[in-house]
Amino acid sequence: MRFLVLGGTRFVGRTVAAEALRRGHEVVCAARGESGPVPEGARLVKVDRDVEDGLAPLAGERFDAVVDVAPISYEWVRRALAAFGEQAGHWTFVSSISAYANPGIPPTGTGDPLLPPRQEHGTRELLTTDPDAYGSIKVASENAVTATVGDKALIARAGLITGPGDEFDRFGYWPQRLTRGGRVVVPDIDRLVQYIDVRDLAAWLVDAAEHGTTGTYDAIGPAQPLLDLLSEMADVLGADVEFVRVSEAKLHELGVKPWMGPKSLPLWLPESHRYMTARDAAPTLASGLTPRSLADAVAGALDHERTLGLDRERKSGLTAEEEAEILAAL
Repeated sequence: MRFLVLGGTRFVGRTVAAEALRRGHEVVCAARGESGPVPEGARLVKVDRDVEDGLAPLAGERFDAVVDVAPISYEWVRRALAAFGEQAGHWTFVSSISAYANPGIPPTGTGDPLLPPRQEHGTRELLTTDPDAYGSIKVASENAVTATVGDKALIARAGLITGPGDEFDRFGYWPQRLTRGGRVVVPDIDRLVQYIDVRDLAAWLVDAAEHGTTGTYDAIGPAQPLLDLLSEMADVLGADVEFVRVSEAKLHELGVKPWMGPKSLPLWLPESHRYMTARDAAPTLASGLTPRSLADAVAGALDHERTLGLDRERKSGLTAEEEAEILAAL
């Protein structure tokens, strides 16, 4: 098959391209080429999706499958559909569980209410001031995909994506912290958490293109209680740790943020989003998504952490000094 990966130089797009190449497919990656190299064997076509004719360097080319990982731009999605939607045999759009409108109530499936669509080009500044913008732009993009390519489309609403190439430190914070040992601050909650290793997501997306799988799925692994996950991580790492459970009220009092960002405890969702990572993975698992073992997922995340540097300044988590201050305050 001939794949077009709209992206291909970082994280999800690059992993999808590498997986398609591994299976012997021809892969073209369309990107600026500024975030890094495409996988060996792929052809990079430099494009600028910010301009109306930015995909012109691909004019006249045809593809059996298109995978679009556009993060926060409706316009990028619209232009790609206009250029290739009619002739592509299969179209994958990587959306997000952030598209759902009510993460504070138990989910029932992919038919749950979505955020209002916003046909915008998002920016990091917009996401900082308007947290729902990301999900709303994904909804508008999904709508464009289904309206243009209809029954050729796979909408993959991805949850927390982890593994090699992860840029946000949410999952990777934990294995690197556990390997240090000692007393570990954790949120005293009973909430469920889910993740999907980027390599498993990529394998499933390539499978879908090969088999013609279409429809809308929550692209995520099974849910489990956060504290159970952390305990299992410690076990597979052989980490000598003592979990210090701290109430949400105390964490807030001490200035610790949930989920991500500086001075945070990753994977701890606030009450308003307690069911965001409690989606039903069964339909996606039945369609062929095969999550790797936790040991493999943790090993991949930890290898990536070591590549980046265990002592670097992180985008998410607590520094050793911050954690020590919290423990002293308790």
